Amino acid sequence: MSDNLKRAAAERAAELVSDGMRLGLGTGSTAKHFVAAIGERVRGGLQVVGIPTSEATREQAQREGIPLTTLDETPELDLTVDGADEIDDDLRLIKGGGGALLREKIVAASSRRMIVVADSSKRVAKLGKFPLPIEVVPFGLTAIEHAISKLLESLGAQGELHLRRAADGAPYVTDGGHFILDAHLGRIEKPNVLASTLNNVPGVVEHGLFIGLATGAIIATGEGLVELGQI
Repeated sequence: MSDNLKRAAAERAAELVSDGMRLGLGTGSTAKHFVAAIGERVRGGLQVVGIPTSEATREQAQREGIPLTTLDETPELDLTVDGADEIDDDLRLIKGGGGALLREKIVAASSRRMIVVADSSKRVAKLGKFPLPIEVVPFGLTAIEHAISKLLESLGAQGELHLRRAADGAPYVTDGGHFILDAHLGRIEKPNVLASTLNNVPGVVEHGLFIGLATGAIIATGEGLVELGQI
């Protein structure tokens, strides 16, 4: 049932797309449905260009026949549709479970609107149960980890940091060639403060707290679709 809910939210988001739009194409299980829905409309004559947030999304968009561009060629986007690992009622997000947080945040920040599509399991009263991904450079990994731990402790957001690993046991490597430390915090009392300070740690490339980027959300529940913010 969860996949059907995700598809319902994604198809509602696809209704927001009109001819001539410049689209950010998100990454993950729900965003996949959005890309598929846009591909179907493109084959029916819809004229859009898309910017994928990951290599996996790029490959899917190419299979769907969606014309693609880059942020260098098209630095301003009309709409980005992406999923989330967690979303609260203030439209604050945790993203990066799929490892694409850096590109996802760059694309979202370049968009006039960002609509989140998710099922109701992703809606939370307080962020933090889902581990917060922190993308870091491989150089000096242990020193970076120590610095992040000290910062978390100073903010009262203590929790274990785990280096994300691939299926073969090697460190997971992002599309940008970085590692990911997943912070198991349980709850984040001050997400805005944490978001504004994490990037001050040398070696941190980006983190999965998306604050002030989502303008609306379409949440699929067993009783139907719930829309938050401005759709």
